[in-house]
Amino acid sequence: MIKKIALVLVIFQLSACAELQQVVNQLPNGIITNDQIGSGLKEALNNGITNQVSKLAVQDGFYKNELTKILLPEELQKVDNALRKIGLSNLADEGLKVLNRAAEDAVGEAIPIFVDAIKGMSFTDAKNILMGDKNAATLYLQGTTSDALYQKFNPIIANSFQKVGADKVWTDLITRYNNIPFVNKVNPDLTDYVTGEALRGVFKMVEVEELDIRTKVASRTSDLLKRVFALQDQ
Repeated sequence: MIKKIALVLVIFQLSACAELQQVVNQLPNGIITNDQIGSGLKEALNNGITNQVSKLAVQDGFYKNELTKILLPEELQKVDNALRKIGLSNLADEGLKVLNRAAEDAVGEAIPIFVDAIKGMSFTDAKNILMGDKNAATLYLQGTTSDALYQKFNPIIANSFQKVGADKVWTDLITRYNNIPFVNKVNPDLTDYVTGEALRGVFKMVEVEELDIRTKVASRTSDLLKRVFALQDQ
C-alpha cells in the first residue's frame, strides 16, 4: 500500500513538472531555467517588500492606509466609547494613533527578516507558487515565516511602544476608564494585539504587490519577471 501511494506521488510530481515544462517550451525566444523561475519568484516577493511593505514604515504608513490601519480590539472599543462620552475624544484619538505608530516604527526594523526568509525558497516552492492561486506567494511567505516573525516582531513592538509613548498613553486611557463607576475593568495585552495586526498589514501589502505583478504586465519591471510570469499567463 505504501509503495502504491509513493508511486502515485511520483507520478503526480512528474506530471506537474511535465505540465510546467510544456508551458516553458511554448514560450518564444528560448528556454527559461528552473533557477530563473526561482529567482523570478524571489524577485517578485522582494518587490512586494520594497514597493509596498516599506510604505508602512513611515509616519501614517499604517494609520492612513485603509488596508492596514490598526483599529481597536473589541475589548477596547468600549473603552474608546466610554471616554468619548465623558469628553475625552482627543485622548481616545491619540490612543488609536499611537498603536499605529508603534507598528510603523517596528516594520522598518523587521523588513530584513522577510528578505532573509525569501532566500530559502526552493524551486519546488517557486513552481507551486507560480502555477498556484493569485496569492500563492503571499500564503507561502505567511506560512513559512509567521511564527518566527512573530517572535522577532513582538519585542520590537514592545520597544516601539516605549519609543512612541504608546505605553504611557494607554496606561492613562485604561486607568481613566477603569475609574469610571460600574464598568468592567480591562487590562488588554496591547503588545500582542499590535504585533498580530502589524504582521497582518505586512502580508496584506505583499499580497497587493503579488496581485499587481500577476495581473498587470506593466508591473513586471524586469525581463526576468516578464519571462517567469509569462508562464502563468499561458
